[in-house]
Amino acid sequence: MSYEVELVRRQEQTTSNWSGGTTTQIAIYPKDAVYSERNFQWRLSSARVETEESVFTSLPGVWRLIMVLEGTMKLEHAGHHSVTLTPFEQDSFSGDWTTTSFGKVRDFNVMLAGACAGELAAIHTKDNRPIALETKPADPARFAKVSSAFYCVEGSITLTIDNNESYELLAGDFLLLTLQAGTEKIPLTLAGSSSPAHIVRVDIKYC
Repeated sequence: MSYEVELVRRQEQTTSNWSGGTTTQIAIYPKDAVYSERNFQWRLSSARVETEESVFTSLPGVWRLIMVLEGTMKLEHAGHHSVTLTPFEQDSFSGDWTTTSFGKVRDFNVMLAGACAGELAAIHTKDNRPIALETKPADPARFAKVSSAFYCVEGSITLTIDNNESYELLAGDFLLLTLQAGTEKIPLTLAGSSSPAHIVRVDIKYC
């Protein structure tokens, strides 16, 4: 079965400063897209918010998913809703909205532009017992590709793809598995070590 795998180690990721802390870009598509030029289809990043209050950058036309990894964050979307997030809780909102955050946290961010669709989930391992997963389907009439991303927040894991290739991810490491839309589901197995591990999974459908 045809698929592509990209493994990005923690030390290969780029971290930059912003007014409220630091942001580490984990992945962007297309690969030659530049975030500041807003020419991406999707982007994955992790941020450390080091100020008690900050206003999110306006991103018209971008749908955002955010999950707290450490700390507690309150989000206020002016004219919409407010929510308080603790570790591994998430919120979604439009980049057009005026959003203010309160609280010093570490978070995980998904940005989806245009016709992209995506979902975000947390996976927790308590021991080395395997967790059975599978890739997500995508309608080829709407999308060209579907990618499943795995980001190791804490601990270490082994991800086995199609009962064949295995990859070890340490804290901060990232794996991207990409298939053509319409491809049959591929079985995945996730196994932790003797210590608990926390993983963020993102599934993105795009053209």
